[in-house]
Amino acid sequence: MDAVKRSIHKFGGSSLADATCYRRVSAIISKHTQARDLIVVSAAGKTTNQLLELLQLAEDGDQAAPERLIATCEYQAKLIAELLADELCTQLTAALQDDIHTIGHLLETNLDVYAKNQILAHGEVWSARLLAALLSQNQLPADNLDSRLFLTTALAAQPVVDETVSRQKLAACLTTLNNRVVVTGFIAGDAQQRTVTLGRNGSDYSATLLGALVDADQTTIWSDVAGVFSADPRRVKDAELQTKLSLDEAAELARLGSPVLHARTLQPVVGSKQHVQLRCSYTPSEGSTQIHRRLPKGKGAKIVTSVDDLHLLDIEFGHQADYQQQYEQLITLLAKQQLSPICIKRRPTEHVVRLGYTAEIVAFALAALQVYQQQQPQVMAINPLSGFCMVALVGSGVTENALQSHQFYQLISEHNLTFVQTGDNHLSICAVLQKVVLEPLLKELHTVLFKQPKRVGVVLFGKGNIGAGWLSLFAQQQHKIPAQQNVELCLCGVYGSRGGVLDFNGLDAATVLDDFQPETFVWEQLLSNLALHPFDELVIIDITASEAISYYYPEFAQHGFHLISANKFAGAASSEFYNRVKQSFSDNESYWLYNATVGAGLPIQSSMDMLQHSGDQVTAVSGIFSGTLSWLFQQYDGQVAFSELVEQAWQQGLTEPDPREDLSGKDVQRKLLILSREAGYEMELADIKLESLVSEALMGFKADEFLEHCEELNEKILRMFNKAKKQGLVLRYVASFSNKEGAQVGLEFLEPTHPFANLLPCDNIFSINSHRYRHNPLVIQGPGAGKEVTAGAIQADLFQLCQLFAR
Repeated sequence: MDAVKRSIHKFGGSSLADATCYRRVSAIISKHTQARDLIVVSAAGKTTNQLLELLQLAEDGDQAAPERLIATCEYQAKLIAELLADELCTQLTAALQDDIHTIGHLLETNLDVYAKNQILAHGEVWSARLLAALLSQNQLPADNLDSRLFLTTALAAQPVVDETVSRQKLAACLTTLNNRVVVTGFIAGDAQQRTVTLGRNGSDYSATLLGALVDADQTTIWSDVAGVFSADPRRVKDAELQTKLSLDEAAELARLGSPVLHARTLQPVVGSKQHVQLRCSYTPSEGSTQIHRRLPKGKGAKIVTSVDDLHLLDIEFGHQADYQQQYEQLITLLAKQQLSPICIKRRPTEHVVRLGYTAEIVAFALAALQVYQQQQPQVMAINPLSGFCMVALVGSGVTENALQSHQFYQLISEHNLTFVQTGDNHLSICAVLQKVVLEPLLKELHTVLFKQPKRVGVVLFGKGNIGAGWLSLFAQQQHKIPAQQNVELCLCGVYGSRGGVLDFNGLDAATVLDDFQPETFVWEQLLSNLALHPFDELVIIDITASEAISYYYPEFAQHGFHLISANKFAGAASSEFYNRVKQSFSDNESYWLYNATVGAGLPIQSSMDMLQHSGDQVTAVSGIFSGTLSWLFQQYDGQVAFSELVEQAWQQGLTEPDPREDLSGKDVQRKLLILSREAGYEMELADIKLESLVSEALMGFKADEFLEHCEELNEKILRMFNKAKKQGLVLRYVASFSNKEGAQVGLEFLEPTHPFANLLPCDNIFSINSHRYRHNPLVIQGPGAGKEVTAGAIQADLFQLCQLFAR
C-alpha cells in the first residue's frame, strides 16, 4: 500500500437516518478526519430493509412492488433536496432517477442472486454519493468510491474477500484520489464484476477490512450507541460503558452474536496493526470503547450478552462412524465457510452434536450441512430445532471465577436449561435456555455480577518504619473505604528485605508484624504466585527504598497489577525506563500512583496535575524538599557543630538509616526530577546540577562508620553560614527548576523574609509557577516527611485507586 497515513471512519444506517443525521456526520468528519481518510457508509436508515421488502414483493408478483420502489425513491429524493443546493441537488436527483430506472428494469428480469445483490447495493451507493456531495458542499472536498471496484470475492453464505487482489486494486483506485474518500460498505464484486453482498451488517466488516488493506492505525465505527456496555443499555438501564476491551474479549463478544460487534468485524483486525474504536454519532463526546491489542486482563465477567432467537441444529452420525473424527471434519468445514456456530453441545454417547446459530445465519448453516450430508453417508440426520435463547458472560478469566460461575449457574437453573458451554481461553460462559423473556434474567444477572463490591487485594513491600505506620493506618481504615467506594479490601501480602508472607485469605494488618515469620522468595516465582490471586484487582504498595524492586514495575503492569509507590527510583530513572514503566501501565490498563514520592502527604503532584488539566502550564518549581535538611538548616546557628546536629537527627529518626542519603542531596535531586517530569518536561537526573554536602572521602566509609567521621562536614557548612550571615542572609538547601534556567540542587543564600527561610522543623515547602501563577506562585507548605504523613499519602492513593475501581 502507499505510504499515506489514513484512518477509517464507518457510519451505520442509523447514523444516516435523516437529513439531521447527515449534517451531524458531516460535522464529525470535519472534526475527526483529514484529507485522504476513508469513510465507509451503510445504506441510510431502513433503506436495506425497504429494498429487501421490494425484492420479496417482486418475487411474489405482488402489485405493491412499484409502490414500494416509489416510496424508496421518495425517501432518497427527500434527503437530497434537504441537504444539497443547486447544481449538486440537480446532479444527484438525476442520478437517482437513473438508478430507479435500472432497478425497475432488473425487477422485470429473472431475478437471480446477482440481480438481487445489484438492487440491494443501491442503498450503499446512494449513501456514499450523497455524503461525498454534502462534504464537498461544506468545503470538505470528497470523492465517492464503489467498493465493487476493488473488493474481490466469490458468492458464498459468508463471502471471504481476497485481500491480496483487493489490496492491489484499491491502491490503483486511490492513486488519483487526494480528498476524503467515501466508500460503500456491504458490497463487493466477483471475478466477473457481479455484485456480491458481504452479509447483513457487512459494512462494519468492510471498514476493518479497508483498515487492513491500507495499513491504517485506527478504525472508528460510529453507530447509535457509544460502544460496548456491561449489558444492552436498552434492556438494562444501569449498564455501564466499557471504555476498553482487549481484542480477544471483543472477538469473543462478537462471536456470541453481539448486536454492537458483529461476528466478522474483528477478523481483519487480527492480522493488521489497526486499533478499533466504537463511538456514538449522536453524542460523540459521551465516551467510547477502545479495542486494544493486548492480553486480556481481569478475573471475571465484564459483560452480559444474549441472543433472543437461537436456533439449534442436531447432527446425528452413524454409530459405526468415528465420532471424534466426524465432529472435527464438520467443525472444520463450517469454519472454512465462515459458518462456525456460537455454541456447541457434544453428545458422543448418542453420536450427536448440537450446534447453535442466530436466526440470520441458521439457514445458511443448514444449507451447507445438507450439502455435506449428501457427500458424507456417515451423517444420518439433521434436525433443526427452534424456540431457544442464549445468555452469556464475557470477560477474561470468567470460567476461573468460582463466585461468578456459581452465581450464574444459580440464576439460570431457575429456567428451562438446555446446556451450558464454556468458551475457549476462559473468555465466556454461555447458557442455552428454552425461549423466555430475557429482560428480567439479564437485569438480575447484571445486578448480582456487577453491582457487588469489587474485591481488592493489597500486597505491601516495605515493613519498616513507614510500612508499619501504614499497616496501623490501614487497620483503622480498612472497613471505612468499602462503605464509601463499594469495594472489599484484603491485605494479602507483606514483604520485607528478608522475605514475606502471602495469604489470599487475608492477613490482619494490626497483628501481622507481631509474629512475622517471613519466607524467602525468588521474584519470578513470586510474580507467578501473585498472578494467581482471586481478587478483581490486585494493588502492590512499594514503600521500600530499593532500586531493585523498581525494575519489576513493568512486570507488575504486564500482570495487570496496580501500583502505589513511595519509592522514588522509577520516577527518577532514565527517561527510557521511566517512559517504559508509564507505557506499560497504560497499555495494560493498570494504574501507577506515586504521590508519596514527593512531599509525603502534601498535595504537590495533584496540584500540578490540576493546573495541567485546566489548560495551564507549569514553568518553574522550587523549594525545600527534604525534611531532614530543612530541620538541619533551621536548627543550625553556627554555635553547635553541624555534625552534632546530624547525629541528633539520626538518633531522632529524622534521617535515613544512612544519613548520607539525605546529605548527598540525591534524594532531593530525584524529587525535583519527578516534579519536572510531572510538569511535562523531558529530563534526566544528570540534567540537574547537584551540590552534595558529602565528600567522596566520606562516601567511601561504611554506613555504620560515617557518623564517626562526619566532622569533615563542619568546616564547609560553618564557612558558608558565616558568609551568608555577613550579608544579612540565611543558608538553606534549595531545589529549583525553571523551563528557562534549568535545574539545580544545593546551598543558597536567602533573605530572612523569604518563604523558604522560615519553616517549622522538618517542613517542606514547594513554590509552583505557571502561566497563571506567574508573579504570585502557588505555595504549598507542611510536613514533608515522617511516618504518619507518608503513610497517609499511601492511604490517600489507595482511596483514589478504589474510586477508580468503582467507576
